[in-house]
Amino acid sequence: MSTEKTEKKVMGPASYFPSIEKKYGRPIAEWQQLIADSPLTRHMELVAWLKSEYGLGHGHANALVAHHLAAGA
Repeated sequence: MSTEKTEKKVMGPASYFPSIEKKYGRPIAEWQQLIADSPLTRHMELVAWLKSEYGLGHGHANALVAHHLAAGA
């Protein structure tokens, strides 16, 4: 019998969240609200907007948008 702990690993877009918060200094909830408040609706439009307006890298912007859209927003 193993005494090793089993931790649930975060996968998918949410796996980027700790890095996003650390690098850009905003909580994920704030990013999600910015996306929700945007008049844009298409995935790549939102990604390009986050990159140009907030200086996010492509992967981070993509993760935020993918998570937001998958939540049914």
